[in-house]
Amino acid sequence: MLTAKTRWDVKHPDEQIVKHLAEQLHIDPLIAKLLVHRGVCTAKEADAFLHPLKQPFHDPFLLDGMERAIARIEQAIRQGESILVYGDYDADGVCSTTVMLSALKEAGAVVDFYIPNRFTEGYGPNENAFRRAKEQGVSLIVTVDNGIAAAKEVALANELGMDVIITDHHEPGPVLPEAYEIIHPKKPGSTYPFRELAGVGVAFKVAHALLGDVPRHLLDVVAIGTIADLVPLTGENRLLAAQGLDELRRTKRIGLRALWQQCRIEAKEINEQTVGFVIAPRMNAVGRLGGADPAVRLLMTEDEAEAKRLAKEMDDLNRERQQLVAEIAEEATQIVRKQFPPAKNKVLVVAKEGWNPGVIGIVASRLVEQFYRPTIVLSIDAEKGMAKGSARSIHGFDLFASLSTCRDILPHFGGHPMAAGMTLSIDHIDELRQRLNALADKTLSDDDFTPITVIDAVCSVSDLTLSAAEQLEKFAPFGVGNAKPLFLIENVSVEMMRRIGADQSHLKAVFAQNGATVDGIGFGFGHLYNEIAPDAKVSVVGELAVNEWNGLRKPQLMIYDAAVSECQLFDVRGQRDIRSLIASLPKEKRLLITFRKETEQISDIASFKDELHYIHSGEEAETLCLDGCYVVLLDLPPSLQMLKMLLRSSLPARIYAVFYQREIHFFRTLPTRDHFKWFYAFLRKQGVFHIAKHGGQLARARGWTEETVHFMAKVFLELGFITEHNGVISLVPQPAKRDLNESPTYRLKQAQLELENVLLYSTYEQLKRCLFEMKGSQTYEEANV
Repeated sequence: MLTAKTRWDVKHPDEQIVKHLAEQLHIDPLIAKLLVHRGVCTAKEADAFLHPLKQPFHDPFLLDGMERAIARIEQAIRQGESILVYGDYDADGVCSTTVMLSALKEAGAVVDFYIPNRFTEGYGPNENAFRRAKEQGVSLIVTVDNGIAAAKEVALANELGMDVIITDHHEPGPVLPEAYEIIHPKKPGSTYPFRELAGVGVAFKVAHALLGDVPRHLLDVVAIGTIADLVPLTGENRLLAAQGLDELRRTKRIGLRALWQQCRIEAKEINEQTVGFVIAPRMNAVGRLGGADPAVRLLMTEDEAEAKRLAKEMDDLNRERQQLVAEIAEEATQIVRKQFPPAKNKVLVVAKEGWNPGVIGIVASRLVEQFYRPTIVLSIDAEKGMAKGSARSIHGFDLFASLSTCRDILPHFGGHPMAAGMTLSIDHIDELRQRLNALADKTLSDDDFTPITVIDAVCSVSDLTLSAAEQLEKFAPFGVGNAKPLFLIENVSVEMMRRIGADQSHLKAVFAQNGATVDGIGFGFGHLYNEIAPDAKVSVVGELAVNEWNGLRKPQLMIYDAAVSECQLFDVRGQRDIRSLIASLPKEKRLLITFRKETEQISDIASFKDELHYIHSGEEAETLCLDGCYVVLLDLPPSLQMLKMLLRSSLPARIYAVFYQREIHFFRTLPTRDHFKWFYAFLRKQGVFHIAKHGGQLARARGWTEETVHFMAKVFLELGFITEHNGVISLVPQPAKRDLNESPTYRLKQAQLELENVLLYSTYEQLKRCLFEMKGSQTYEEANV
């Protein structure tokens, strides 16, 4: 058995809708199934989904309050008022600031921008920044990607005589700021067709309304912010990301081109992964380690020298950020293990003085990946007696809703169901941990702490064609809400499997089913090489992709997870390094079985002496439960019957056949009846025979081993055919007739040879057939599905 690392949630769409859609669009049923999973059930919807570059955007004036907001902005422009774009320091905030700033400048506004410092001011509007804005003559503040929770700060702005227009996408709280206007797709009473815009998406809608036409030249920046903020890439976000990536590949922004060069990015190859793993981290790094202004300047600059300098600065800061994250993540991991073990904490809350608050969100994500628990990481400011934190969640635990029940100890917090930020007194950290764990106890089950993998389709190997892989490319851009489709192939054979990579940490395989094959590649799955038996039927979850090599294009399954539902046999007979084998198995699962006391003296096994389970009798064999264990049979049982009694009533997950044997009997001479007949005649002729002195000479003369001579003498002694005294044997006159099988030594020799023949010198197939016949034909159900 091989347990999947996640819970498999297999989707089953309406087959009639799938069939109808496939016929209408002339597409593979597999592709139609994927569309239906995404809520695309008609030809019209499919056309919009598969061709996002051709689709129109929603009318921006469908957003509640847009007309009044635009009228106020246009008034400010006409009257020459000073406008301040108040942004945020993450990639979405930087891009939102750039989009709003650009649109206002194009419309002729007197405008500047302000992004608060993460370390000295924190997230969102603050009173000091608003007071300074008033002193500088600002009369209109437009927030981007923030402001929906700034009731107190907006009230101050009103007192100071400044109007505030809030554009935001974060979850609205119970009390909204009394701003001049709020542009928010989730604003109570809003009827906007799409609610999941990123901050930059909301800013883009304002820009669209202000400029009249769709500002396509801003879409490159919109794509970065939308993808970076991990909002669902469905609906209008899909259009913004797809059309924005198209603009991004041919952007004329000097700063972005300098960043391409600095990071060795090929413009034509830019996709959502480039944004998510290369561009966005560098934009975020600026605000995580200092002020975010350089990121805005990079997007706005028209000076090549400045662009190159800023691109290098951002790249350098990202390297520094990576190192910082690694150090803090290691410290946080140790705190979890030593103080708040996951077994006793359903929500992890860790805190330490001196942690950089700019990267603790990433650290929280790392801890969620490692422990799969909702996690809050807090940076303590001892002088102020406050802690600043970032939180990340798991499926089934709504962070925003949970934190909302703790408002009395959270003076500032905001975010989404899956991520949030907050500040609180260090005196309330323990209370926050206790409250959230109490909530988790009520809302989360044990199953919730195993990640879920949503599988789009169960298919056969023959379904994974090059044509299907090429059609899947139209599903891009992929992201939250539109993940790369995952396919499940069930109970397939492994035609080839080997480790690859400099450190052998990756896996290359070929899966076969009914004559069809597909290549598989598993990055970081090299360990499976030792966890899948040669003839195992394996179920594999993976992404279907196109592998192009030397001009040849082939479908390839990118392995995401794997499982084997049956008990597996691993033939490790003759393996020299038994110690490493045992150590590689999880201690909580391995069951080391021995039938011989002397086995514990073997050097490779001695260190596991305390784990050994001795089987001395059939009763012990029958009562030992092997269910779900990795059973290691260290040595040979005294009989096949003993082994059968051990296996027949249990269902181990795996069997590792070591069968260490110091004395090998197989292939040594088992004398035939003719051998015994000749030896008896020889003794009768000799009268007496000094076997101690002349046994070796006789053996050599006959081409036997000396052991054979002594063995036959012992059998004759047990049958009463001879007597022995001081190494001299003599025939018994007229002994009773007896069969060789009446000799215990003869029977033991026969049984030992049969045992070794079956267990030591059989092929893998023969050994498996023997062992599995002993334990019956039981199999595991797919507990992971």
